[in-house]
Amino acid sequence: MKTNKNLGLSAIAVLLLMAFAPNSASAQQSDIKRTDLQKHDLSIPRREAVQVKIDFGPHTAFGKHYHHGEEIIYVLDGTLEYEVEGQGTVTLKAGEVLFIPAGTVHSAKNTTNAKASELATYVVEKGKPILVLKK
Repeated sequence: MKTNKNLGLSAIAVLLLMAFAPNSASAQQSDIKRTDLQKHDLSIPRREAVQVKIDFGPHTAFGKHYHHGEEIIYVLDGTLEYEVEGQGTVTLKAGEVLFIPAGTVHSAKNTTNAKASELATYVVEKGKPILVLKK
């Protein structure tokens, strides 16, 4: 009887831990900081340009998503790994660039022990969300 009781208590402890432990996706994203730099209407109807600096803590990732327009990435510091639908995985270091076509699902992660940063420039449809998470 004592063994069954210990097993039951262990199961309860595991369930409580699972319920209150942070979700790994949100825990990873919590060490990612977005700084909006500028946003301007373009001469192209219904389009705007948005620039954002994104800082990634060590071993952090931003999950699969897409944009209602193009994204132009310039890695400012460190090394970032991008998984881009139809292109596979590409690893970029500071000073390197990446172009992501409109509507293309992609993700980004810092697989190193150091911080990394990118400058993201979006040319997107005005009035639509800049970022759409993919489920």
